[in-house]
Amino acid sequence: MTGGEEIWLGIDLGTQSVRALAVTASGAVVGRGTHPLTGRREGQRHEQDPEEWWRATAAACRSALDGVPAGAVRAVAVDGTSGTILLTDGDGRPLTPGLMYDDTRAADETRRVNETGAAVWDELGYRRMQPAWALPKLLWLLGRHEGPVHLAHQADFVNRRLAGHAVPADLSNALKTGAHLVEEDWPADVLDTLGVPREVLPSLVRSGTPIGTVCVSAAEATGIPAGTSIVAGMTDGCAAQLGAGRLTPGSWNSVLGTTLVLKGVTREPLHDPYGVVYSHRAPDGAWLPGGASSTGAGAISRDFPGRDLAELDRRAADHEPARALAYPLVSRGERFPFAAPDAQGFLLGGTGDEADDYAALLQGVAYLERLCFDHLDLLGAPVDGDLTFTGGAARSAYWCRLRARVLGRPVILPADPEPALGAAVLAASPGRRVAEVAAAMVAVRETIDPGPRDGRFDEGYLRFVTELERRGWLPEPTAEHARTRTDEGI
Repeated sequence: MTGGEEIWLGIDLGTQSVRALAVTASGAVVGRGTHPLTGRREGQRHEQDPEEWWRATAAACRSALDGVPAGAVRAVAVDGTSGTILLTDGDGRPLTPGLMYDDTRAADETRRVNETGAAVWDELGYRRMQPAWALPKLLWLLGRHEGPVHLAHQADFVNRRLAGHAVPADLSNALKTGAHLVEEDWPADVLDTLGVPREVLPSLVRSGTPIGTVCVSAAEATGIPAGTSIVAGMTDGCAAQLGAGRLTPGSWNSVLGTTLVLKGVTREPLHDPYGVVYSHRAPDGAWLPGGASSTGAGAISRDFPGRDLAELDRRAADHEPARALAYPLVSRGERFPFAAPDAQGFLLGGTGDEADDYAALLQGVAYLERLCFDHLDLLGAPVDGDLTFTGGAARSAYWCRLRARVLGRPVILPADPEPALGAAVLAASPGRRVAEVAAAMVAVRETIDPGPRDGRFDEGYLRFVTELERRGWLPEPTAEHARTRTDEGI
């Protein structure tokens, strides 16, 4: 980097690691850092230690900023997993573990949330909450703790450590806690009825708003210079949308990491009668609809631990389509493109051929991704704009090509497909249009042409749709729409 060039730092709090990127205004990545995270999964429980988030953040930032001139760093923004929360004391110390985005122990609380807030959730388009959402989990936690407590989303917890004092929550992370994204405030009547004290909740700001500066103790821990501006972040899925650089209506970004997250851009929020698509508020006031599945690459690391995935990719290319049919859930229950808390992954027709089973997992994720787009089309969302792939799975050239062929559409691969880049875009955005910042900072690595549509995966896809419907998980209208679009070659 040249002397005097400005640097923006993006921090991504993922499931398996914290990642940090130091990025110039032109998009050059001048520093990277990563540090692993551990967690506890047991049935419906999925927890992580919030103190580990902070230790991993500090380590990742020190690595990313090694060799970066301290005076060059202008701002930092943090993204976090959607719906991950904890309770803290008045000084920000954790009183509970972090309940992760797919922890579903709050089923009873979800029913009460949906009865009480039905009118508001309907107005906001998602109609009802799911057990993995943050508001039911907040009620679950409040029912198990006495005394003064404060809600913190995952990103809030890290931002407070950076600032050294309480900070507002961003609207993006607060969506699943019930924030009214049109009024940009908490729905007081609903929360009062549910028994959530106002003092438990942080204040709210739109993503991209400066919320403080890095304090001396955080600077010593992270290497981020004291006084650096802290900018309100987003969920990881929304940050990935910014990091993909495509922010025009009709554009979509598919983030495939441990799980699959789809985010798009629309002028108005979507309304989903099934409650699986929800719309975040973009920094410029537009809307970022999408959803988060429980399917994803986590099934690969679980079922093929320690394996040479590049070699398995090469072998999978001989199994198109696979004889087996897989629904590769990472954990019990599905969230998008349908809500089925009791859904379980399956592998049907396996022959014991490792390469075929592996190919079936890759194809199963691609089938689920295609079903997401069919459901979005059913809701009337524009789905024919640019499509980008980000997330850890975007590093697999074979899987990206396979997904493009299953979807039957071209795919753009950004040069640095990481939510941390989107967080860096957000850090650079105050006072500017975020779409212009993203266009300047996001480079394209490759565009995948799926080639002529040959229908080779259509039969497997329709088997997949039929099996999900037969088990009572997939609603009939979505299944029928998927069949119709397949018949029409869409």
